[in-house]
Amino acid sequence: MPPAPTLSEARAYTRGLARSHYENFLVVSALLPRRLRQPMFDVYAYCRSVDDLGDEAEGDRPALLDGWERQLRECFAGSARHPVFVALASTIRDHDLPLEPFLRLIDANRQDQTVRRYETYAQLEEYCRSSANPVGRLVLLLFGYRDERRFRLSDATCTALQLANFWQDVAVDYRLGRIYLPLEDMRRFGCREQDVASGSATDSFRRLMAFEVRRARDLFATGEGLIPLVDERLRVDLRLFSLGGREILNRIEAQDYDVLSRRPTVAAWRQLGLLVRAVLAERRRISARQAADV
Repeated sequence: MPPAPTLSEARAYTRGLARSHYENFLVVSALLPRRLRQPMFDVYAYCRSVDDLGDEAEGDRPALLDGWERQLRECFAGSARHPVFVALASTIRDHDLPLEPFLRLIDANRQDQTVRRYETYAQLEEYCRSSANPVGRLVLLLFGYRDERRFRLSDATCTALQLANFWQDVAVDYRLGRIYLPLEDMRRFGCREQDVASGSATDSFRRLMAFEVRRARDLFATGEGLIPLVDERLRVDLRLFSLGGREILNRIEAQDYDVLSRRPTVAAWRQLGLLVRAVLAERRRISARQAADV
């Protein structure tokens, strides 16, 4: 068995993994306190690796996810060997991170291997509690926040982001055999699975998507309550994620809710514009607070 990588080698691995998978991570990480940049790389590398095992890995994905969970538990027990876990072990110790959110991410990917339809929105929400919400909670934990109020607001934003991605990728997910639109909502609006399969948005499908987009917008509005409750250096990131998710919803609306014939995307120049908006919004908020204190 080869020796485990050194901490320095493992941290270089997680930085490289994060930067190669997510081009905006360099921008986001530059806005964070320096002390949290490497921990954020470590957490992101873990999350990315779990998703890759669940969505892209060749072979027996449930077995691979079981193996990843064993390595996670070994990491918490102090015997990490994989570079992601060697780096993550240090972050877990330094920030007293719990096991549960890491396990939930694995559970969500296990669920993706067997669950292809969601009867109710409540079931989809429960899935988001494992697939999306743990990420936001881990970020809050890195900043030292451990209260349920902030966790609940973070959950709203993370669920909204997950829903926005689902609504953006209805056609992509269907080709993979999955429908995340709640079946109860499809029946309510008279939309059949054959309509999704046809690749042509019917009036019923457009009404369904308009309803789901409003649902995601309401969650984003709720989640914005977290922004004034966190460190100033985290606020820009939160604004950026919220603006990015809302922009996906804007693109869906601009296509008259037809996500079947063309996947709505956010152009690179729009992403840069959202970053500028997030920074300026936070600067205006700080200026207004300073003026009020005078």
